[in-house]
Amino acid sequence: MPKRPEGPRRALPRPVPARRAADAPFPTREEIMDYIQSSPVPVGKREIARAFNITGDGRIVLKELLKELEGEGSIEKGEGRRVAVPAALPEVAVLVVAEVTPDGEVLARPTTWTHEAPPPRIYMAAEKRGHPALAVGDRVLARLSRQPQLRDNGPHGAEDVYEGRTMRKLDGGTATRIVGIYERARDGGRLKPVDRRAKAEFAVADANAEGAQPGELVVAELLPSSRLGLKQVRVVERLGSIEEPRAVSLIAIAQHAIPTQFAKAAIEEAEAAPEPTVEGRTDLRDIPLVTIDGEDARDFDDAVFAEPDTDPNNPGGWHLLVAIADVSFYVRPGMALDRNAFDRGNSVYFPDRVVPMLPEALSNELCSLKPEVNRACLAVHMWIDAQGRLKRHRFVRGLMRSVARLTYTQVQKARDGEPDDLTGPLMERVINPLYGAFTVLLKARDARGTLELDLPERLVKLDEAGTIQSIGVRPRLDSHRLVEEFMIAANVAAAEALEAKHSPCMYRVHAEPARDKLEALRQFLGSLGYTLAKGQVMKPILFTRILAKAAETPEADLVNTVILRSQSQALYQPENIGHFGLALPRYAHFTSPIRRYADLVVHRALVKSYGLGPGGLDEEEAGRLVQVGEHISVTERRAATAERDALDRYVAAYLSDRVGGTFTGRIGGVTRFGLFVTLDETGADGLVPISTLPDDFYDHDEANHQLVGRRWGRTYRLGTVVKVRLVEADRISGSMVFALLGEDTDDAPWLAGGQSARKGPGKGPDSKGGRARLTKKTATKARIKRPPPKKD
Repeated sequence: MPKRPEGPRRALPRPVPARRAADAPFPTREEIMDYIQSSPVPVGKREIARAFNITGDGRIVLKELLKELEGEGSIEKGEGRRVAVPAALPEVAVLVVAEVTPDGEVLARPTTWTHEAPPPRIYMAAEKRGHPALAVGDRVLARLSRQPQLRDNGPHGAEDVYEGRTMRKLDGGTATRIVGIYERARDGGRLKPVDRRAKAEFAVADANAEGAQPGELVVAELLPSSRLGLKQVRVVERLGSIEEPRAVSLIAIAQHAIPTQFAKAAIEEAEAAPEPTVEGRTDLRDIPLVTIDGEDARDFDDAVFAEPDTDPNNPGGWHLLVAIADVSFYVRPGMALDRNAFDRGNSVYFPDRVVPMLPEALSNELCSLKPEVNRACLAVHMWIDAQGRLKRHRFVRGLMRSVARLTYTQVQKARDGEPDDLTGPLMERVINPLYGAFTVLLKARDARGTLELDLPERLVKLDEAGTIQSIGVRPRLDSHRLVEEFMIAANVAAAEALEAKHSPCMYRVHAEPARDKLEALRQFLGSLGYTLAKGQVMKPILFTRILAKAAETPEADLVNTVILRSQSQALYQPENIGHFGLALPRYAHFTSPIRRYADLVVHRALVKSYGLGPGGLDEEEAGRLVQVGEHISVTERRAATAERDALDRYVAAYLSDRVGGTFTGRIGGVTRFGLFVTLDETGADGLVPISTLPDDFYDHDEANHQLVGRRWGRTYRLGTVVKVRLVEADRISGSMVFALLGEDTDDAPWLAGGQSARKGPGKGPDSKGGRARLTKKTATKARIKRPPPKKD
């Protein structure tokens, strides 16, 4: 986000037009609206009158004008008779932290919101020094100021952006739940939090320890206390020894409050579910459907088949069949199973375990499309032309029998001429036709111009005891892309089918980049010689073309990173705004109802709309799809954060015995407090603290993603290749600290533009050799200097 103007903490700035003469004409409607729109907070009639020097009878005219603007919906009245643009937030509100971006920006949303349009984005200002950082789920009382210069072009028109400043944290958020390691001290128990952002320990009275032993991982809750000293907590759950290899995922599960226990009634419902029969279903058992998943897959909820279309009116076309586990038949609205699934929102995957959305009796058995057993499914027949365009589709509730459980590696090897005993007999009838259909689906993808970002996925391999064997990058094969394209086609068909019936639908939407991020990206790409034209309709193919130009150049990773960070976050909602990244006008998740509640909602909508039997979407659920979408969007982010935190801890544990070793990597993040470096070997991320950089006064140039030293001109830029030494690897918090190497060489790799590390006094901005003074030009940049060295 661009720099937000700094203002006094209490007295928020208001726009003040030039003082008008007493005999000046009455301001126009447009001038008054501009004043109200540009104010960071709601304004009163007195402030407007004072700003425009309106006196006497003019105040009566102003009152009537404001009433007229309110009547037509141009403004609305809030607390204290202050007015603002519609759907504006008050000066003070209770917020909940919704997201922490990869750049460290904290986004919040109001706890209450009654308007139809989504709430405005709220960026939280940095916390005061010494105060703990905000985490997802925290509730705060905050003072808000609207940032008119940063308004977004969203699906509902121009959307407001606010800055929030924390006044105080409130109880009821995740901040009151603390996961840590219990230890003993001379004066009692101590809890050391595992959260890398927490700096203080907590006191645990013996009566509140619940029998916890030193070195044990526990969950505690904060107790109310007015006494001085350490805050008091009470142990509410014991998770076992921190030395256990599998404690890593337990930390993430507990820290993010991910539900792990199913209600007894839900388990009973799952275990009582009947075996499927062909009654009321289309028999698909003669079709050689196969599942294709990773070697470490734990559930199999989609199967695929393809064959050339025999219709003479569709030369070169294909008939595709995607069959998905019929979860809606077993999990119906009102059941305990449904309540538990909704609470979880989705399954959460860790290297050593999965926290499923559904009990194992369903997720691993009746709703898992295992080979050679009858399984209930909701299937879609699709017919595509020779260019991969979807011509028509038909949904059926079926009974299927998978002929094989295949892996991506198996299928790819078979395609490359190395079939095994399982894939060999399937080559002609199954595997080759799948690749034939995949080839034409790729034509459609290329024609749409989807956003093709390089997003490597880390792969952690464990042995049977849970000890880490290796960490690397998961390979990306054509077999992965094949399944992905089949699933995208099925998801599009589901959205089209529900639209055709005017049925409620849970869309997977992805808005185009926000205006402020797009402008910052445009300027930065321009500095690298890439043009993102201003004023044209934004399409994902424009980004893809830039990525293609940058490929094979030194800045390829940098360009990929900045384009990725400019993108909006995908979410679930019943209002369709399209999917920008996939360049699709409509899109809904249909293919994974075992692990995503959104897909279950779509299945129910299809069952109801097409009269496919019991388990359809009822009116009550259809009426609260907005709330359902908001909830499962939050649980999706919760799962992603927990999975990422667990991976960070696994990587830190894996590298903990290599402290002091040297590695190559790239600068993956530039902040006011240092550099984040991503290692090539493992994808591990660690911090190079700004205090360890060569002595200088560093400006954080946010627009160009770099730290710049004022005195010597050293520049540390996003995407630059560096060598680092591992200084610290904390397997408990998952944090790592690096030190840059090569600081004494003229061609140090972190210096942008060939700048020399040996600039002497008189060559930098501080020509007299003293500390650089802030000027008006640099006042918008972060003012950071290296602190004096610590004394021994």
